[in-house]
Amino acid sequence: MKFGAVKPKDALGATAVHSIRQGELVLKKGTLIGPVEVAALEAAGVAEVVVARLEPGDVSEDVAAAEIAAAVAGEGMRADRAFTGRCNLFAIKAGVLVVDKDAIDRINRIDEAVTLATLPAYKPVVEGEMIATVKIIPFAVGAKQRDAALAEAARAKPMIRVAPYRIAKIGVVSTLLPGLAPKVVEKTLRIMHERIAPAGARVIAERRVPHEQGALTKAIDELLTAGAELVVVFGASAIADRRDVIPAAVEAAGGRIEHFGMPVDPGNLMLIGQARGRPVLGAPGCARSPKENGFDWVLMRLLAGLPVTREEITGMGVGGLLMEIVTRPQPRKEPAPEKGRRVAAVILAAGRSTRMGAVNKLLAEIGGKSLVRIAAEQALASHASPVIVVTGHERERVAAALDGMPVRLAHNPDFAAGLGTSLRTGIAAVPENADGAIVCLGDMPQVDAPLIDRLIAAFDPARGALVVVPTIAGKRGNPVVWARRFFQDLTAIGGDIGARHLIGSYAEAVVEVPVAGGAALTDIDTPESLRAVKAEIERA
Repeated sequence: MKFGAVKPKDALGATAVHSIRQGELVLKKGTLIGPVEVAALEAAGVAEVVVARLEPGDVSEDVAAAEIAAAVAGEGMRADRAFTGRCNLFAIKAGVLVVDKDAIDRINRIDEAVTLATLPAYKPVVEGEMIATVKIIPFAVGAKQRDAALAEAARAKPMIRVAPYRIAKIGVVSTLLPGLAPKVVEKTLRIMHERIAPAGARVIAERRVPHEQGALTKAIDELLTAGAELVVVFGASAIADRRDVIPAAVEAAGGRIEHFGMPVDPGNLMLIGQARGRPVLGAPGCARSPKENGFDWVLMRLLAGLPVTREEITGMGVGGLLMEIVTRPQPRKEPAPEKGRRVAAVILAAGRSTRMGAVNKLLAEIGGKSLVRIAAEQALASHASPVIVVTGHERERVAAALDGMPVRLAHNPDFAAGLGTSLRTGIAAVPENADGAIVCLGDMPQVDAPLIDRLIAAFDPARGALVVVPTIAGKRGNPVVWARRFFQDLTAIGGDIGARHLIGSYAEAVVEVPVAGGAALTDIDTPESLRAVKAEIERA
């Protein structure tokens, strides 16, 4: 290919390398210059134009791109029309992208003029999604290089393909232990449904059984008999060893374990096995979250009928660190504090108390003190510092009830929009030197300083204790300690919801502290509950 600057009259039949704008003339890059273009260039006073001209043995960029794209395309793909040396390839059905990386590397090494790029291998794709592109860098490529790319594609065929989803019937077993709330199981099932929906799969049956081998073995057998093509087990306790409950149950069902563990984080504790020739997965804890994790990598391949062998699992390490793990220390702009336990208190006191009628419950009194003042006194008596009170409804009256107390007030002008806005306001007011915040509710007068201190004492970021929750008979309550790591998530909450859903998303970072009495579960929402709590406190 000839390349260089020539006079307009000598550019006839060549391709413009650059766009030209001069006066009223607009000549776009890539334009094939004919008599009209020559006349326009001369009329505009253009002395020279940089052009590319094909020589014998050259193949134009669009022709070469189209031919190579057609050669590399396999099942489930189509090639678009080539334009400006680029030919894009699209999925014609949903599935998992399968690529021959070595063959693609060989094509890209043939000549710098020829490039082929794809989405990551084994990525789930949907119909119409662009999955690969062939780009010829210059305006033409030698026929020799084009032919070498075509030959490589023929040797490796299929070099790129979309493996369609084949498994549609899923069975799910959830094992149960005391303390595992039913809503956790329900949420896990909901997320599982959402996860497999793009593959056209569905959960045909599910079982909930005690976390013991016999019950689990029976459940797996029942699901396989019911026609499940793949069984997923969500354990109430994470798999710790090949001899643990879940792998033992798979083997007792006549199956075998293919591999335990994977170099993907989140997803380390994945178990892959099979029974009756059908895959059985022991899901890691992160599979309860909708965020991408190693479970997705394995599940979607299996749904497409692709084998997931031990060799493939152990080859997932590069790129296997999928996201920041909340229990893993992260680099910071400033050194972390030595103790890592400087905790601020955020008291939410902005609500409208709609269930109390005309009374603002935060100003209701017990023992001559308003509820909001009681909450502030206990926070101030604890190791939490500073104490921040979020105001909203009747802010002046709430502030007056706190008169003389060394608390910081943070007003939420959007309090009517719900609890989430007050949480956002309070977290935003936490000072930079705090490692975390304990979020207290202003309508829980039985939460005292010793309880707050117990929760703060359990807070230990260095050991992965990033969220601390009080529990009574396995039921989680308030207040909750949150590490700074979660502040961005907390400030993103909106509407009339709290942060409870985040606890389920980061189960590996949660520490539960069993407490006695009902303080952590008792809030005041109605006149009746106010009378009951008042009577209980006065009896004590």
